[in-house]
Amino acid sequence: MASYTAAQRYLSTRGGSYGLPFEEVVLKGLASDGGLFIPEEIPSLPQRWAERWKYLTFADLAFEVLSLYISPSEIPPADLRTIVNHSYSNFRDTSVTPLCPLDPSRDLHLLELFHGPTFAFKDVALQFLGNLFEYFLVRRNASSEPRTRHHLTVIGATSGDTGSAAIYGLRGKKDVSVFILHPKGRVSPIQEAQMTTVLDANVHNLAVEGTFDDCQDMVKALFADPETNAAHNLAAVNSINWARILAQITYYFHAYFSLVNSSSFKEGDKIRFVVPTGNFGDVLAGYFAKQMGLPIEKLVVATNENDILDRFWKSGWYEKKPIHGNAAKGGFASDGVKAHEDGVKETLSPAMDILVSSNFERLLWFLVFEEHAQELITSRRKLAGEQVRDWLYELKSSGGFGVSQHILNAAKADFESERVSDSETIQTIKDFYTAPSTSQARKPNGNGSDHPHTNGHPSSAARYILDPHTAIGVAASLRSIARGPPSTHHISLATAHPAKFASAVQLALSQETGFDFEKEILPKEFVGLENKERRVRNVSKAEGLEGIRRIIGEEVKAESRQ
Repeated sequence: MASYTAAQRYLSTRGGSYGLPFEEVVLKGLASDGGLFIPEEIPSLPQRWAERWKYLTFADLAFEVLSLYISPSEIPPADLRTIVNHSYSNFRDTSVTPLCPLDPSRDLHLLELFHGPTFAFKDVALQFLGNLFEYFLVRRNASSEPRTRHHLTVIGATSGDTGSAAIYGLRGKKDVSVFILHPKGRVSPIQEAQMTTVLDANVHNLAVEGTFDDCQDMVKALFADPETNAAHNLAAVNSINWARILAQITYYFHAYFSLVNSSSFKEGDKIRFVVPTGNFGDVLAGYFAKQMGLPIEKLVVATNENDILDRFWKSGWYEKKPIHGNAAKGGFASDGVKAHEDGVKETLSPAMDILVSSNFERLLWFLVFEEHAQELITSRRKLAGEQVRDWLYELKSSGGFGVSQHILNAAKADFESERVSDSETIQTIKDFYTAPSTSQARKPNGNGSDHPHTNGHPSSAARYILDPHTAIGVAASLRSIARGPPSTHHISLATAHPAKFASAVQLALSQETGFDFEKEILPKEFVGLENKERRVRNVSKAEGLEGIRRIIGEEVKAESRQ
């Protein structure tokens, strides 16, 4: 693999795989030892990067970032540029992820990540991942006979966001079948409609009688079954897939340049990114950007009441704290709050309702790797893999583990954390809707567009309406502003359009004078969505896993005849 840099070869966080090419880690998703794939080395930025990249479009910037992690011998530059351009051609904002001022008086900005097909940040990664899958498969099958074609079967369980973004990223892709399981009647109506109204022949929605845990357990059982894997070449699209983390690195660079090119940024100013997160994937992309050399002063992890990450940064203990019964109840079923794993606290920000953060072990690997800086590279990698494997075993067997003070201090060098309650989330939504017009805030609006410009100027009608996940990031930003260093800009990530979590927004704003959900929030793409034709198969409890396996076999076989 002489044509590969260390940043273009991949290993498992648990030490079982080394030297893997990008194509293999994308198509496999999960390492054979249960670990997650990471590059053997985080690349440094090229000389004069700040000057050369300063005015690039999002797609051109993505090409530059991705090229550092993907060998040209795997994807020739011209092909990579085509994949990138295609991935971001259908975003509603020409900037793809625009940066907008939220409170200029406090140098607070929002990075809007909801301008993709499903109005959520996951589109940025899943549009790219879908095109990657297709590219690799078309290349593999270029000279194949119909019977020997390489076919990929993507299987996932969803509470809504991941499922719809995966479906829109994979719909119509050649030689890819996608099966998305969701708990019947437990995802929000909007999310369910987004998934089930996609009628492409390669998309299969399965409404499973039971809980999200039941769906997740079935998916895990299928991936653990050698026979099913061999027959269907299973692949994952959730945030454990390295390509999703990789794609998200770009918007940290794009936000940085958007800010430094603006009149509000002065030489010597610092930048903090604040990221509402559950599974740690979104903020982990920021960590990679920072380690590459992007001048981020600090990454602020913002959690809801499912606060395993905040507790880690406060104490050095990474520990499950399951909640059951009435204490676990909260949020709105209409926003998808019932589609979660057992033991989480139901909140108004259901996409962040997690018990453990699936991507956290990627950070842990790098923390241990850096702790042993005096060792040879091969020894450092081995030690990191062994330690991560031991910690994850403790998590599974004992419910948690602690790290040394040295490791915790290393984590604190790059990160801070905040926990935001439901009541604080609601108050934050209210505060920014009723903020003085001098804030120059912009809002996602209805009337056929989700673009946040409101008549091009600040006015009493130009309040910003935050979705509950974004509100958590904004609340955390305000705390960071209060304690942080002077002359620091805060970029808070806006992860979803407020229309996707309508009940929480209605709870916050229904009593506010002049608030009108349909006029101020509802995008034209959502109007009448519930009345469109749907394609979904119900799976009863009695059918269970065997029913899922049978459906996959039937549908993949039927697709092969088309």
